[in-house]
Amino acid sequence: MDFAQQLRIFVAVVDNGSFSRAAEALRMARPGVTNAINALEADIGARLIHRTTRRLSLTGEGEQFYDRATRLLTDISDARNLFGGGGVSPRGRLRIDIPVALARPLFIDRIPSFKQLYPEVDLILGVSDQPVDLVADGVDCVLRIGELAPSSLVARKLASITMVICGSPSYLEAHGTPQAIEDLRAHRAVNYFSGRGHRPVAWSMPGDPGLPQFTLRSGIMVNDTEAFVGCALNGLGLIQVPGLVVADHLSTGSLVEVVPEMRSIRWPLSIMYPNRQHLAPQVRAFIDWVTEMVTDSASEWLYPTADRQ
Repeated sequence: MDFAQQLRIFVAVVDNGSFSRAAEALRMARPGVTNAINALEADIGARLIHRTTRRLSLTGEGEQFYDRATRLLTDISDARNLFGGGGVSPRGRLRIDIPVALARPLFIDRIPSFKQLYPEVDLILGVSDQPVDLVADGVDCVLRIGELAPSSLVARKLASITMVICGSPSYLEAHGTPQAIEDLRAHRAVNYFSGRGHRPVAWSMPGDPGLPQFTLRSGIMVNDTEAFVGCALNGLGLIQVPGLVVADHLSTGSLVEVVPEMRSIRWPLSIMYPNRQHLAPQVRAFIDWVTEMVTDSASEWLYPTADRQ
């Protein structure tokens, strides 16, 4: 095995957080990955990775070597593609995670176009409303709606999503229709929570991020988008929700928008991935594809970010 291939395997092990996941991504047998790392450490005369039964971590020498290895692999890739050659189609395992809110209205119907472009990519699509640890769970990148907590991950904003407040006709008939923001405080909500703490996600107010938010009294709290919308359909309270999630219900009248001025609220849609200089080709391909897909999906509910990095 040549030195460049050893570097690729080493970087894959670090980026995937385990020997097994690196083997899946590279379509190699796990012993082959282990042997390559052992041979690399023997060649350079330094221990690069601490192995434990639960997870691995880089040694001090490994951190230095990782930075140099990623630069070398980038230089090799740039040299191969300098004159348009070396155009190998991305291949290997790609695991992504998206919110339930985006699965049906935005992604599922468009995934076949990605598979047509990259038939050698083994796509693993996670659909979840719960937090994901990219390294521990072996996820390459995630899409998230809303303001993001500080993180070592790279976060790229793709679009802004229009939020609406709505309720079922039966709820509005029983409790009245709020006409202004101040009226909302007299109503009950289907509130949403995420993670282990059962604290409801605050409702956003119009204006810039950081302005005061508020929480309505809960008729019920849920941690799943489909259940969230389902509770609203069954008259359990008002919801504040991305418009693209409930567009069909609004058009049929099974949900009714209230306080239209709150439609000025837009939540960011972002893609997040590990802060690595050398992204695997299939990850880079997905990031480019999803950026273009969001642009093509522009609507009254989805406003692509004009200035993308």
